[in-house]
Amino acid sequence: MTENNFNRRDFIKLSAVGIAVAAAANAITKVEASEGAKGEHQWAMVIDQAKCTGCDQCSFVCHAHNDINPDIHWNKVLDAGEINGKKVYLPRPCMHCENAPCVEVCMVGASYYRDDGIVMMDYDKCIGCRYCQVACPYDARSFNWEKFTGANPAVPEWGTPEVDRRPRGVPEKCSFCYQTIDRGLSLGLKPGVDPDATPACVNVCPTGARIFGDLNDPESNVSKLLHEKYTYRLRENLGTGPRVYYIPAVAEKKEA
Repeated sequence: MTENNFNRRDFIKLSAVGIAVAAAANAITKVEASEGAKGEHQWAMVIDQAKCTGCDQCSFVCHAHNDINPDIHWNKVLDAGEINGKKVYLPRPCMHCENAPCVEVCMVGASYYRDDGIVMMDYDKCIGCRYCQVACPYDARSFNWEKFTGANPAVPEWGTPEVDRRPRGVPEKCSFCYQTIDRGLSLGLKPGVDPDATPACVNVCPTGARIFGDLNDPESNVSKLLHEKYTYRLRENLGTGPRVYYIPAVAEKKEA
């Protein structure tokens, strides 16, 4: 509990920093797909904190579609305080970093990059050393201490499983619903536009707080938002290059 509380406070501080920076910004930063060897697509997510109501539907649907143990959370929605008396939340999936510490420390290649930027786990290779979990600066991995054999309470209300359950003794994490993206692309669908090709958490959000798309496509929803809105990324100073961007909730200006 102590560790979880520390991480929560840490994220609240990070959110507050993003809000303060946004309030002082006079120009919109131009965001490009980062450099390096890339595939045709570079997937990214934008989360609008002003729209997030903390309903946790993104977490419920994540548990269902990825068949996650109810004691484990790939997608957390953290309390980030208040602005003008309104609650503000900080949803935290895996950041799918361009320079992911989890990949760098993995000694067996179980954590790896896809060409489209998604940071993946090969659970068959994983030896359970937990180096990746310790290295992640976002607390985005959860260790599977026990084999999940019971019924999934999120099924069928929030969806049906699309991937196999992980074995005991491995760190689990968000995968941007890669299986949905790949299936959708094979059918000629567009992730971020067509629901059948878009991560479940994006589809279920009742307020449209999550936006998904391709940084390599200047006409994608995320590319347009990143050029039009001020955004920040968590712990960007570490050089991890997160592919999850936040549009901060900002205090409304009071009339004179």
